[in-house]
Amino acid sequence: MAMNKPLILVMAGSTRKQSVHRMLARQTVEALQAAGADAVFADLRDYPLPIYDGDLEEEQGRPAAAVELKELARRADGFLLASPEYNGSYPAVLKNAIDWISRPDPGERHLAVFRGKPAGIVSATPGPHGGSRGLKQLRELLGMIGVAVEDQLGIADSGGAFDGSGRLARAADIAALDRLASTVAQAAAQGATV
Repeated sequence: MAMNKPLILVMAGSTRKQSVHRMLARQTVEALQAAGADAVFADLRDYPLPIYDGDLEEEQGRPAAAVELKELARRADGFLLASPEYNGSYPAVLKNAIDWISRPDPGERHLAVFRGKPAGIVSATPGPHGGSRGLKQLRELLGMIGVAVEDQLGIADSGGAFDGSGRLARAADIAALDRLASTVAQAAAQGATV
């Protein structure tokens, strides 16, 4: 039986131009494609969103960027999030994007774009723990919205993890990213509709 080709939405939890997580997200797209998935990187710099505010949503509706991002999430069969660890947690820009995406359309079940879809999460930090505290909290958040985290990867010593072109340099990190991508691609393929 042929595997369905799933679509994976990749997002980075940083909007910094030279963020290692934006570089990591781009390399993850390639790893997902090599694992047999279609993958799209939604750069949160391209989806500027105000901090979620229910009054703003009621008065003005959802911003166009939120509608576009939600449509990408709706079409996706799974997710892969590359998130920095800020003060032991994931960044506000990533949580805010998830909050806007989660808003139900009329007649839509709450969290319908997330429920039952698999995800992978990855972090790279200068220290020895590879973002483990932030990944733990991100895993809990995703579980609360019905996303099953299939695997995670923490890359320690991020200062030495990337080469001059912004790609992972250590063979062990590259192999771990490839395994993560394969795991997520396989899990997403089981629920893929196309």
